[in-house]
Amino acid sequence: MELVNMVESQIIASIKDQKDIDKAIKSSANIAFLLTGDISTVENYINQLREAGMYIFIHLDFMEGLSNSRSAVKYIADVLKPTGIITTKINMIKYAKEEGLITIQRIFLIDRAAIQKGIEMVKSCKPDAVEVLPGLMPKVIDQLSRQLKLPLIVGGLIQEKEDILLALEAGALAVSSGDPRMWNFNL
Repeated sequence: MELVNMVESQIIASIKDQKDIDKAIKSSANIAFLLTGDISTVENYINQLREAGMYIFIHLDFMEGLSNSRSAVKYIADVLKPTGIITTKINMIKYAKEEGLITIQRIFLIDRAAIQKGIEMVKSCKPDAVEVLPGLMPKVIDQLSRQLKLPLIVGGLIQEKEDILLALEAGALAVSSGDPRMWNFNL
């Protein structure tokens, strides 16, 4: 299934702490970005979210105990079985695609050079979607959605519903937020 078809709520629960898993499960979000856990806890977190009917993407850069290697990605795909992964690392995107996982490339846009570098990275590894941080740049979101022609997820520094609406209007598919209060916005 393509990521675009998974999105029911345009708010994605970006879970940064184990205590927020229940809040994500009870929220309107149907997609969870898991930014917490380690090799001994992540399977339990994934199972809880899966039982609640959520699509789960684990952020490889935040998982303790898993190296940045092909074998780590194989373990994730074969044992943990999330919907997909998020990472800033090109090689991990390539490995995850080989294992049949949906991939999201996270890029940080701090200046023009970072935008150009991000575009080049995305074009070289061909993820299924791109997560852009910070998400408060409608002009840049519009530019990227036109140039990359991939689903864009934006996050970071989003503080109110208006920020979300501006990002969606600029071309974002969805907005990831670590703020549980935002997970219940009906979008």
